[in-house]
Amino acid sequence: MPDHTGDQPPAVFRVWIDASLEAVWNEITRTDEPIAAFFNNQMHLSGALQAGSRLAMRTKDGKWTGVVGEILEVEPHRRFAHTFKFTAYDDPECTVIYELEPKDGGVQFTLTVENIPTGTKTGKNMVSGGTMIVNTLKRVMETGKPSIGIRMLYTLFKVMAPLSPKRCRTESWPLDRTH
Repeated sequence: MPDHTGDQPPAVFRVWIDASLEAVWNEITRTDEPIAAFFNNQMHLSGALQAGSRLAMRTKDGKWTGVVGEILEVEPHRRFAHTFKFTAYDDPECTVIYELEPKDGGVQFTLTVENIPTGTKTGKNMVSGGTMIVNTLKRVMETGKPSIGIRMLYTLFKVMAPLSPKRCRTESWPLDRTH
């Protein structure tokens, strides 16, 4: 079995966004509809947006769950941290931290991924997906929608969803389940 305890440093992605702190916070913590920057998945919670609540990132139709985790920290309008596990992989979870700081009339948004399991699909996807997340969030906050390329990618995800591994079906990942 591979050793996933390597010393891979945290991956840090940062972008300045021309939007209010409240607007960016509301976008990354919304549960009422999909979050464009988070691969167009909708966040579902086992309770309130608070430490200890479970979360799942699901397709808009609710049939597929791509990510599960537990909220570690919520400091409104400043910091949101949770564990992160792709449902498609048997890899260990990592930690995702979103930090917001008012800066130059906008928001400096930082995405940090810690405890990245070395040599895994999770590690590869987290490192490659970070830039897309911060850039898509910036674009959505400043223009109201993702780029045409990202919208095309999300359409492809929707069309391909039925080909997802059976283990990613939402019924396999109830929010009250301990992983």
